[in-house]
Amino acid sequence: MLSALVLPLAACSAGEVTLPTVDVAADDLAACRALVQDLPNELGDRARVPVLPAGGLGAAWGDPAIVMTCGGEAPDISRTASCTEVNGVGWYVDDAVIADASVTATLVTVGYRPIVTLVVPAEQRPEGAAAAMAGLAAAVQEHAELVQPCR
Repeated sequence: MLSALVLPLAACSAGEVTLPTVDVAADDLAACRALVQDLPNELGDRARVPVLPAGGLGAAWGDPAIVMTCGGEAPDISRTASCTEVNGVGWYVDDAVIADASVTATLVTVGYRPIVTLVVPAEQRPEGAAAAMAGLAAAVQEHAELVQPCR
């Protein structure tokens, strides 16, 4: 269930976000690096903020930060997860999380390889989630392979 997938994020100092450690398959490493290099400097009105490690496979925007990571294993999708397609990219999120905007949302591009995970703090919902999905779509389509369309 996606609601159980909560990535630990730690603020190191003002404006810096520590990315969670993600195991990335060797086959996915080049795609993740290219995707991160191609990410926008803004998602909606949220500016990109520094991340640690500086060369990590992810990025962050805003405060509290919306955090994107690339790679890792796809979570077990339950029957209570819905797929929301934004600008041609399908994102899975647990239905209970969709219904409760007071909780942090974790969205995952399970149909892509490598997968992309997006963590949107409750304080950034719903506008932040919509801006993030829309703003990341071009980079995901460019650098990740669609292996199974969103259903």
